[in-house]
Amino acid sequence: MSGPTYPEVGATRTGRLPSGYRHLRYRAALPPGGFEVAGEAVLCWRMHRAMGVRIDASAPRAAPGVTVTAGLGLGRFRLAAPCEVVWTVRDDRRAGFGYGTLPGHPVRGEEAFLVERADDGRVWFTLTAFSRPASLLTRTAGPLLPLFQRGYAWRCASTLRRLVVR
Repeated sequence: MSGPTYPEVGATRTGRLPSGYRHLRYRAALPPGGFEVAGEAVLCWRMHRAMGVRIDASAPRAAPGVTVTAGLGLGRFRLAAPCEVVWTVRDDRRAGFGYGTLPGHPVRGEEAFLVERADDGRVWFTLTAFSRPASLLTRTAGPLLPLFQRGYAWRCASTLRRLVVR
């Protein structure tokens, strides 16, 4: 497997998203005191798995260089989405990672999942992404693709909320 399918590796970490892509910035509040649980759920693939996403990762925890294939859909209709983790963060205020698409992914770009603890103690989940179609399927999906991506971001936040209150 070769490297990322786009040149702007790490742009989700800086927040300066490149032109020529669709951008997604989604932010949602999580339950107070949920930073530790939510951060670990993101870094250890638990959030994805709890959403029903099939995860095949080369390591049990996100770290730069770890490859992961997310399986979206069911049975013969499951899409394989290979990615490589390009950055991670884990400190007392932030936990998360960004991964970039590899050959075979239906889009080109990067997506980041970040849990943050604000100065006032509130906990936030942010999904930041930039992407463009890379296959006939995603080019054909046209305007439906951003709707799917926004729905996916909403499900990530909803799943984290559920995991935090357990």
